[in-house]
Amino acid sequence: MSDAAITPAEFRTVAAAIEAQVGRVIVGQKSLIRQTLVTLLAGGNALLEGVPGLGKTMLVRTLAQSIDCTFARIQFTPDLMPSDITGTNLIAEDEAGRRQFQFEPGPLFANLVLADEINRATPKTQSAMLEAMQEKSVTVAKATRPLPHPFFVLATQNPLEMEGTYPLPEAQLDRFFFKIDVPFPTVEELVEIAQRTTGSEAAQAQPAANSQQIVAMQELARGVPIASHVAAYAARLLRATHPDDAAAPPAVHSYVRYGASPRGMQAIILAAKIFALLDERYNVAFDDIRQAAAPALRHRLMLNFDAQAEGITSDGVIEELLRAIVAEV
Repeated sequence: MSDAAITPAEFRTVAAAIEAQVGRVIVGQKSLIRQTLVTLLAGGNALLEGVPGLGKTMLVRTLAQSIDCTFARIQFTPDLMPSDITGTNLIAEDEAGRRQFQFEPGPLFANLVLADEINRATPKTQSAMLEAMQEKSVTVAKATRPLPHPFFVLATQNPLEMEGTYPLPEAQLDRFFFKIDVPFPTVEELVEIAQRTTGSEAAQAQPAANSQQIVAMQELARGVPIASHVAAYAARLLRATHPDDAAAPPAVHSYVRYGASPRGMQAIILAAKIFALLDERYNVAFDDIRQAAAPALRHRLMLNFDAQAEGITSDGVIEELLRAIVAEV
């Protein structure tokens, strides 16, 4: 347990303060901000996807400003090497003139890491993130080093149709707690964006929480109770994403090559606990499970060629899944 315990009321107060600070800079996008915050409070990693210019990088930087913790940015490019991310051993000379290897940490050694345009790097470099995202550690030259606590990776990626992008490996996609789609702003939001960004002063977010509070909020969220039949609903949803499951709806049988892993169910349940706390409840409801399903599963469904040919998306399959799998009390 952390030294600074937190109550459910304080949880909601701090979360609202963080969202308010982010909202000073980011126009609209309330669902996007909420889902990104839920990822942080779950101790997970988020993948933000959208076309260039929608403010993905600005959102992550603003979120880092609203949380008093260390921040690092990695700009992913085709020539980026794994050692540029994790760090490397350098030959250093001490005061006595003796030479020895000294580890120079890479940008991964921060509380919040922005992996900007992560799908512009080669698969070799992308795979260097696997250990960090799952085990919160980095292994260099046979030595395993723990990363700071808390540790989050917030990655942005452009749609695969964009030039110069590489598809992320399935194993890496599964390490992301949520995949969050970044929608295009409305006309009203575009006007507000223009007013905020073309004036003489730019809004800045102020720290609304520190790393100790975030850790305490993570611990509180994990302690939220969930009834067995609600957890079973999440499990049935996950099983039904696999085409060989008897309960799978027609869309899954027709368009899904492989369903979600158990990490998907873990993400749904943990996110549902946080949604419940944010809604001033200390128990998980079926609606919390349904609210978490799309961002937790959309990147874990491997669609087949028929889906690509017919323009079927993971979100469309998940919508049918939620209609087909009925909650049982």
